[in-house]
Amino acid sequence: MGTSYKDAGVDIDAGDALVERIKPLAARTRRPELLSGVGGFGGLFAIPPGKYREPVLVSGTDGVGTKLKLAFQLGRHDTVGIDLVAMSVNDVLTCGAEPLFFLDYFATSRLDVAQAEKVIAGIVTGCEQTGCTLLGGETAELPGFYTPGEYELAGFCVGIVERSKIISGANIVPGDRVIGVASTGLHSNGYSLARKVIADAKLELTSTVDGVELASALMAPTRIYVKDVLALLEQVPVKGLAHITGSGLPGNVPRCLPDGTRAVLDASRWQRPAIFEVLQRLGQVARDEMYSTFNMGLGLTVVVAPQHAAATVAHFEARGVKAWDVGVIEAGVAGREAEAIIS
Repeated sequence: MGTSYKDAGVDIDAGDALVERIKPLAARTRRPELLSGVGGFGGLFAIPPGKYREPVLVSGTDGVGTKLKLAFQLGRHDTVGIDLVAMSVNDVLTCGAEPLFFLDYFATSRLDVAQAEKVIAGIVTGCEQTGCTLLGGETAELPGFYTPGEYELAGFCVGIVERSKIISGANIVPGDRVIGVASTGLHSNGYSLARKVIADAKLELTSTVDGVELASALMAPTRIYVKDVLALLEQVPVKGLAHITGSGLPGNVPRCLPDGTRAVLDASRWQRPAIFEVLQRLGQVARDEMYSTFNMGLGLTVVVAPQHAAATVAHFEARGVKAWDVGVIEAGVAGREAEAIIS
């Protein structure tokens, strides 16, 4: 018998088996607009009828980064799918858009169906937390390309917003307040630094440091803010939203601000998960480096007029999510790009 595709490292039967396992999982995320989903060559999704006069589609894509390395080391594959969904849907949300559907790309050297199913189950959980449909995806088996037992993930989200309700930040003015919404930890950014700090300290991921279980703290899934913010938009005229990802608060808050303004944030106004203090101490990481690498406890910032600040904080608190009034918008240098200052 001649050489087969399976001999070369690609198991089509395993791929087909994974698709069959995914179908009932994806069905849990079904929205009424879904016409055709997992299993076809393309997913079909209708724009919600009668809801929008001038619908604008918003797209986003992202991955999980080197947090996956910790998943491989710990053998924990059930939450990185939540991270994958969160990174894209939270980005799309910053325009005021409702995420409609999500697609994933899963690539590995040799497909482990049980492992892949755990990852996809996490993606399904993320879609359920968002309220969007898992419309489809791609599973790629690439022999010799990845280290055995490891994989790569990418995610893609499409959302929708009424043109007149797009949140652009253009109407933000000095005196507006910045509301910070709590993160669950590192989310999916800064893991290359976190891993180096732990490695240099010669600690195992299963260690407990200053009462912090490293594995649990580092693998805590990214918080998905979609349902909380969409509900807020029904009550409060939000002026700006920033998803705090790579480059932290200094790099992300200004992305929703108009030129000639700056956000001045008071770090004493919010609580930081203990994992940040542990990493800073273990690695003797400079304060500015911490704030430009990690979210430092705020996964999302919301800019509102001062008269809406208290209601915005109360909204999140009522939904079980910690939030704080953390700062103010000030006039910056005319014509210069916006900036964020953390005092």
